[in-house]
Amino acid sequence: MSARARSAPGEARASAREAGSGDFRVGLLGHGTVGSAFVVLLEQRADEIERFNGRRPVLSGLLTRTQGDFEQILAGADLLVELMGGIEPAREYLLRALHAGKDVVSANKQLLSQHGEELFETARERGVRLRFEAAVAGVVPVVRVLEESLSATPIDRIHGIVNGTTNFILTEMTKGASYAEALAEAQRSGYAEADPSDDVSGRDAAAKMAILARLAFGAPVHLDDVRYEGIEHLHGDDLQYAKEFGLGLKLVGTAERREGGLSVHVHPTLLYPGHPLASVSGPFNAVTVESRTITEITMSGPGAGGPQTASAVLGDVVSVMTGGARPPAPPLPIELIDDVESAFYLHMETADRPGVLAAVTEVLGDHGVSIKSMVQRGMGQSARLVMVTHGVLESRLRRALQRVAEFEFVRAEPRMIRVIEEEFL
Repeated sequence: MSARARSAPGEARASAREAGSGDFRVGLLGHGTVGSAFVVLLEQRADEIERFNGRRPVLSGLLTRTQGDFEQILAGADLLVELMGGIEPAREYLLRALHAGKDVVSANKQLLSQHGEELFETARERGVRLRFEAAVAGVVPVVRVLEESLSATPIDRIHGIVNGTTNFILTEMTKGASYAEALAEAQRSGYAEADPSDDVSGRDAAAKMAILARLAFGAPVHLDDVRYEGIEHLHGDDLQYAKEFGLGLKLVGTAERREGGLSVHVHPTLLYPGHPLASVSGPFNAVTVESRTITEITMSGPGAGGPQTASAVLGDVVSVMTGGARPPAPPLPIELIDDVESAFYLHMETADRPGVLAAVTEVLGDHGVSIKSMVQRGMGQSARLVMVTHGVLESRLRRALQRVAEFEFVRAEPRMIRVIEEEFL
């Protein structure tokens, strides 16, 4: 839980004392950055919510590390909002609330991506609601769209920029900053935590993609099922070469149907300008949903920040008050597939002498790797070969690069970045 605001707990207790018999009582677990923003927003919007809903949401209890009793808060609430973060005791509290027949709202992506099936099953058994819009992509309403607007649409693919910290860092690197400089600026601007490990490693985005995959495809995807790669290893010169091919770099999560199965992964990915996610910059999030029946729709908005996340949480509270969607249906048995086809960007540093390019392309060709575009740069006695391939199985390309790396003229381990070729113009 983030650092708590000092004055809000007293204000929360005052709100709880004002609760009347016709009020909708909200118990709050956690009072960090998002929790304190939620308290303020709840009070600001209570009149308007009461006007169209007929009931007034009021804070009936608050649990922090040093304040409040869970049993009392549970007994006195119509709904619990969990903004504690972490796995325990959040998991225990939510299960106890669901077993007690209470509706629950949570923004806890790590909990849902690791114990979602247990929570969903409990909510179904008890006939209560479990809402979690704020757990994925901040204020972007992708959860509600998948659960309600597109519930009858056969989804083929979801691409998501679902981590605002990494998107901000990559935006700054595209402008010429180094990774270290961009990360420092993200921390100064409040987009990155003092320990940004979950963000920059891709783990945060992987948790969110596990949740989205569960909603879109019905598969019981766990965080451990998601292959993910972060941005710490990226080189600034890769971004510059990508520009020559008309490509921009994002950390993209993908969940898609593949040959009767499902592939879910998070990787740095290069996009052509016509892709809907290509123009999403700074700390913004965006999710593209693709289906043969709708082609594609893209939703974007702020992906981080206390007020923005609190707005998504309050939206879930209002959804419960008005009888919104039930928990996801029981899971479907869908095979998870790791090895999928993609285009790739390749970067190789070699000796600059005759025959090098021919040897490299021969190995790539032997492994079924076809080159779409290529740039070659001489640097004295060294050279750089930068290529974009057509679609190829990742395993096949990795075997080819292992073979290329064995050549004595190769000066550094070859690098590869996924490329999404699809564009919507």
